[in-house]
Amino acid sequence: ETPDMTMYLSTNRLTVYDSSLLLDVCLCVWFLAEGVTTFVALYDYEARTTTDLSFAKGERLQIINNTEGDWWLARSLSTGETGYVPSNYVAPSDSIQAEEWFIGKLTRRDSERLLLNVRNRRGTFLVRESETTKGAYCLSVLDYDNVRGLNVKHYKIRKLDCGGFYITSRTQFSSLQQLVFHYQHSDGLCHALTDVCPISRPQTQGLGRDAWEIPRESLRLDVKLGQGCFAEVWLGTWNGTTRVAIKTLKPNTMSSEAFLQEAQVMKKLRHEKLVQLYAVVSDDPIYIVTEYMSQGSLLDFIKGETGKLLRLPQLVDMGAQIAAGMAYVERMNYVHRDLRAANILVGDNLTCKIADFGLARLIEDNEYTARQGAKFPIKWTAPEAALYGRFTIKSDVWSFGIVLVELTTKGRVPYPGMVNREVLDQVERGYRMPCPAECPTSMHELMLSCWRKDPEERPTFEYLQGFLEDYFTSTEPQYQPGENL
Repeated sequence: ETPDMTMYLSTNRLTVYDSSLLLDVCLCVWFLAEGVTTFVALYDYEARTTTDLSFAKGERLQIINNTEGDWWLARSLSTGETGYVPSNYVAPSDSIQAEEWFIGKLTRRDSERLLLNVRNRRGTFLVRESETTKGAYCLSVLDYDNVRGLNVKHYKIRKLDCGGFYITSRTQFSSLQQLVFHYQHSDGLCHALTDVCPISRPQTQGLGRDAWEIPRESLRLDVKLGQGCFAEVWLGTWNGTTRVAIKTLKPNTMSSEAFLQEAQVMKKLRHEKLVQLYAVVSDDPIYIVTEYMSQGSLLDFIKGETGKLLRLPQLVDMGAQIAAGMAYVERMNYVHRDLRAANILVGDNLTCKIADFGLARLIEDNEYTARQGAKFPIKWTAPEAALYGRFTIKSDVWSFGIVLVELTTKGRVPYPGMVNREVLDQVERGYRMPCPAECPTSMHELMLSCWRKDPEERPTFEYLQGFLEDYFTSTEPQYQPGENL
């Protein structure tokens, strides 16, 4: 309705025949005329609060304010409505980030985990940033051969000084989009690109723009998932809109002030292998609100019916995921203090994430703080931590060695037949658990390295991650499945 808009529309000879499309067309034309960058929605999003903006995948948005971290103020070019959107759900239109096949930062191992999903067919693909070469990309493609069965091939996409891209220098492209289109006809790849690898919607960073300390009334406890010495875990709903996991601590388990202080640190720990902390209710009884993991704790998962079907490759992969999460904790100079299979959660596609980091330090129960009672996890705790309270990332490495035992025994209690006091005495005298049945000697040697008496001689989580990710190429290339492993 402005003179500028009228002139722009008339000079560009644009005719709108359907009045219902007028707002959409006018807004799009206006932003193009003004040179404003439009964004496109990568996923559907349903508003959780009155200040959020709902949108559908593919919808175009104008970002009004992107200076407030993880939630941006946006206007829909379809409806004209304004509200906050999760920043990881949108990308600039016509950028590679807006392409369905572009994943961004994803490790080689995680790309294989996605592509090897049983629902994918040969030729399913994705494009990700290269881990080793800054500014380069990698095309990962699902392939099949009679020797290896389903496997993933990785092709490095290099960048030309002039801005083009190529896999092989004799065939160059001005954009990644052109490259992907070209290789939908094999032309030298293992297979023509067929389907874009499906991925689930990412977690938003937090429940909403101002949803950190939330009122208890905003949470509904729906289904009790489990309980321990100090807490119950529920599947619940926040604000009537969002499925979450809620850990309800028993009254007087820890100081509200100390918890809130620790939670501020925990909130800043963000990694794809750590369960995301969404929000807290800081008054007693304390509620901790996190993302929901569909398969529950790793301990229950490997002891259950699905666990019977798991073999060493899947179990080692789960160990590698846990090590990846702990390598991040290591880089952040943080300490978990209670690493065990019961505190690892499992999602779809055998995804593992670490939960409950840092909470053990805050527990005020006398039987727990004495580090000797039945409530204290002696069998997972390094001797220097159990005896003298010296909790470090190296005591977490000791605990990780016990987690490897839990994985390879499908959830058997460590040190079978021993009570806590006996375990502590025997470990101090140099006893270490023997190699589990069917477990390769190389895996037991890794466990033993985690249980070295001198904490400084134990490996780093970075090393453990690399060892486990490359286990079947570097250490056990001749592996054959057994009855249980």
